[in-house]
Amino acid sequence: MREFTFDLAKFIPYRDKKVCEKVRAIKRQDICKHPEVQFKIRVIEDTDEFYFEFALDIVTRIRQSLEEGKKLVLILPAGPIPQYRIASHLINELGVSCRHVHTFNMDEYANEEGETAPESWPGSFKKSMQENFFSLIDKDLRPAPEQVHFPSHKNINHYAKMIEDAGEIDVCYGGIGWCGHIAFWEAHLGAEFGEDIETYKKANPRIVELHPMTIMQNALHSFSGDWSSVPPKAATIGPCQIVGARMRSFWLDGYLGGGVSWQRFIVRLVAYGPVNTLVPGSILQTVPTTYTLLGGVADNCEVSIR
Repeated sequence: MREFTFDLAKFIPYRDKKVCEKVRAIKRQDICKHPEVQFKIRVIEDTDEFYFEFALDIVTRIRQSLEEGKKLVLILPAGPIPQYRIASHLINELGVSCRHVHTFNMDEYANEEGETAPESWPGSFKKSMQENFFSLIDKDLRPAPEQVHFPSHKNINHYAKMIEDAGEIDVCYGGIGWCGHIAFWEAHLGAEFGEDIETYKKANPRIVELHPMTIMQNALHSFSGDWSSVPPKAATIGPCQIVGARMRSFWLDGYLGGGVSWQRFIVRLVAYGPVNTLVPGSILQTVPTTYTLLGGVADNCEVSIR
């Protein structure tokens, strides 16, 4: 059979084909065998169990800090969403007060001028979080409004200070984007830092241009495939807030069903590729992190024409 070779598309920031080939070959049965003890990978097969465990992780931390009489500072992603409804139900059923909880959302969409979306816009992350989590918590249990924060063009230059003033971040929850982003800290931003990973890890919140892969990913799962509905920019936290937390809890559910997952390769590159500025999620390997994969995401990377 004649060999067919090709270079990567020009818009892809990370271009080491040998590394890509190596991580692509990691089999499902080996995916949890990470050499870094502090980077713990697990696989949950069932979708309902995945979201329940995600919700339980959040509620357990809220309850534990309440019992210890401590403030709890969380960084929260706007997606996935199902765990938030489950968490709000558990909070209400168990009567767990969240008055000691301070939350900071990771990101919010912005237009070409860098102006963030208002809560009234249907695609707003603030709107989604309010409707799917905070408003569902009983009024006497939910955190005070002034303890729930979202990044915007108005506060982005001091969002890091707002987080710092709240106290040390206890847990940063999140996921991994198609280009390897964490929050909306995109892959192409690494070019600014070159190989200086330590300076990269100190980068703070900013308004960023979204990478084409992020536009397509979000069009796929949030906008019915309509890329014309996805804004071109976003306000986002930086690597500093992610690695600066006591703990990171990342949940990867990019399985579309029918054997199709957009996330199988990138979760491997993030976890097993070199730590570098062009694959933002790779910095998770350097700090205590739990990395939970839905079963369909953990499956082998294979070529399958459908």
